Amino acid sequence: MEYRCVQCGFLVKSLFVQYSPGNIRLMKCENCKAVADEYIECELMIVLIDLILHKPKAYRHLIYNVLSQQSVHFQGLLWKSLFGFLVMDAYRSLFVKRPEEEWGMSMSIFSFFWIYRKMLVDVILGNFLFLCSFLLAIRNVLKTSARFTRFRDLLLAVLISSYFKIFLAATMVWEFPPSVIYIIDLFVLSSNTVALKVITESTVNRCVGACLIAHAVKFCTTQVFYFIGA
Repeated sequence: MEYRCVQCGFLVKSLFVQYSPGNIRLMKCENCKAVADEYIECELMIVLIDLILHKPKAYRHLIYNVLSQQSVHFQGLLWKSLFGFLVMDAYRSLFVKRPEEEWGMSMSIFSFFWIYRKMLVDVILGNFLFLCSFLLAIRNVLKTSARFTRFRDLLLAVLISSYFKIFLAATMVWEFPPSVIYIIDLFVLSSNTVALKVITESTVNRCVGACLIAHAVKFCTTQVFYFIGA
């Protein structure tokens, strides 16, 4: 199994040597001579804070050294991440497009199924076009082409870096204005940009451009469905 240095992204054979239970020595990177992955000895909260702060080394730790295709549970993790991503996106769609007064006991069965049909089309088609435009933007803007295994790495990176969608759960407990959704979207876009830069090792400007294209396509798609159904 191959790992990467969280500082420079250089390939390393191992991250630590274990002499006895609880007694390990962290390995150094042959390229930058720094400790390959200091997050091994850090608490999970430290990793989460650095992810929120958009530190590339935290993303390298998560994508390459924790989640990798060599992992036994990679396929299951991919499907679970995709399911959670779609569920949060579905809730976002309902939160933005349906005022509270429309959700009452007087709602007819037809209206109920109409709302959920629109939501499913919105989420499934919107995210399908999002991923397609993301891949096209990567090929054209970043000038890179990826194999299928590389595509799975990229897909997992996008799903994992969209963790800010979890904050949508707070709107189930507390009342927020609809504008908070777009603030979360901005954080998701910036997090996707950092993850894309870590995966492709491209420039920040190109990664921002690729992410903006993909998110713009998704936003336009959802708006079109909103006005069609209005």
